[in-house]
Parts: sequence; structure tokens; C-alpha cells
Amino acid sequence: MKDFRSLSIWQRSHQLTLAIYKLTRTFPSDERYGLTAQLRRSMASVPANIAEGCGRDSEPELKRFLDIAHGSASEADYHLHLAADLAYLTAEEYAPLGREIDELKRMIGAFARKLKADR
Repeated sequence: MKDFRSLSIWQRSHQLTLAIYKLTRTFPSDERYGLTAQLRRSMASVPANIAEGCGRDSEPELKRFLDIAHGSASEADYHLHLAADLAYLTAEEYAPLGREIDELKRMIGAFARKLKADR
């Protein structure tokens, strides 16, 4: 349907996923299968669902996958907040990532609304 690589929401979510992977390398080793895995999984789910939705045959299916991506972004947002509260990252590390996730969620929501309006 669409080339997901051309979408700014996919590009931004992919870059944010890379940043989360880099950041979580500094988390305590006993979190490897806990918070580190959860944060990585939820963040990687965002661009993956955008890509999968773009590979579907219809805009309603794309919207469904955008809804899933939005939920995954919210999950990642919580895990990032938890990591900050556990002092696994500093306020200076948390702030820009939190803002980027918020912006990404707004972008996904706007794109989903546009698809719904175009029908």
C-alpha cells in the first residue's frame, strides 16, 4: 500500500527505537529480562506496526495497525517513566525522549484521524 520508509512517523519511531536500545545498554544487568526487554519491545513495536499496516491492502487495516502502534508508544512512555523513577536514567536523558514519544503519539493519532476522514 505505502512505503513505510517514506513516512515521517516511521522514520521518527525508528530513530527513537535506536535511541532506546542505546540508552538501555546502561540499565542494570538484572533488568535485562525485565524493564530493558519491556522498553525495547514496546518501542520496537511502534515502527514494526506502522510497517505492517503499510503492507496491508486497505486503509482501515492501516488505521488498525496505527492504533496498535499508538498503544505501544503509550506502553513505552510508561516504561521510560518507570526507568526514570527508578533512577536508571537522568532527568536530562528522560526529558527529550519523553517529549519525542509524546510528539510521536500525536503524529500517529493525526495520521489515523486523517485516514478515517479520507474514507
